[in-house]
Amino acid sequence: MKKFYKNKKILITGATGFKGAWLSQWLVYLGAKVYGLGYNPNQNKNLFYKLNLHKKVKIDLFDIREHKKLKKLIEKVQPSIIFHLAAQPLIYESYKRPLLTFDVNYRGTLNLLDISRKINSIKSIVIVTSDKCYESNNSSKGFKETDLLGGVDPYSASKSSTELMVRAYRETFFKNKKKVGLSSARAGNVIGGGDWSPNRLIPDCIRSLLKNKIIEIRNPNFNRPWQHVLEPLKGYLMLAEKQFKNPKKYSGAWNFGTRPNSLTSVKSIVNFIIKFWGKGRLKIKRNKLYEQENLQLNINKAIKYLKWHPTYNIKESVRFTTEWYLKVLEQKKKSSSVTLNQIIQYEKDSKIS
Repeated sequence: MKKFYKNKKILITGATGFKGAWLSQWLVYLGAKVYGLGYNPNQNKNLFYKLNLHKKVKIDLFDIREHKKLKKLIEKVQPSIIFHLAAQPLIYESYKRPLLTFDVNYRGTLNLLDISRKINSIKSIVIVTSDKCYESNNSSKGFKETDLLGGVDPYSASKSSTELMVRAYRETFFKNKKKVGLSSARAGNVIGGGDWSPNRLIPDCIRSLLKNKIIEIRNPNFNRPWQHVLEPLKGYLMLAEKQFKNPKKYSGAWNFGTRPNSLTSVKSIVNFIIKFWGKGRLKIKRNKLYEQENLQLNINKAIKYLKWHPTYNIKESVRFTTEWYLKVLEQKKKSSSVTLNQIIQYEKDSKIS
């Protein structure tokens, strides 16, 4: 993997987001020529800027719905690989702003694909969607890539409709371009250092701990496939490389989740954080907005064909995440060095060559 990405020209949409910043840092470390698209980040808190990536990545800041600007950027960069992460990523925000959620998540992806199908330099595209794209059944049985798509809330529906559109473009426009791979990647709830998003469990916990406040949780018994952010990013990198070399074989939908039978409740995650932080208390504050109670992905396809598998269990993932915040916030270490060191450690633990 390291040799493959050296000097490759990569475009990351959503580069200034949480996942995008970690992916940008990893690709810079791998020696890729990284270009990014972001949207109006708060530079004082944003991880991308905290990592000084604006000095290493050629970043453009505009809304992915702006078709003319996006077309100009892709034509200028002429990337060989695109990772599409730009999105409105929050379920609770989608209840407040459903039109924006559908517009960004669906039309933003549509813009990208319609422009990309006419760019000859592009050989591999990974569209990041979500494990929320599946029809809700509240079962602990893992969803397979062939299972029914659905979505009760606006965010989930925006991701499932995006999946249908990606498939349509793959079958209609990219199938005949035999040297171009197009896939969608569905991951679970990611955690990791540097995430300050509102209404996300880990950032909410850290904010409460820093202020010596009681941690409030909405749904203590809800189970999720929690995973460190580097786990699905490893999957995206492996997938992009595989379909770059063999688009016919690897184009399609892929799940990147946790190990079987590793669903963990919200309450358990918070208790892990309190343990690793060394202090803290929690209380339950329920709400009435709908969310799936159980959500698990079947990852057999990625294990069999990509040779991808999770490296850390949930306890290790939470510890790795908590250590990032402790080192940066309590020990005052630079977030750039902590992040890079964790990537290097993860590569060693994953035996990535």
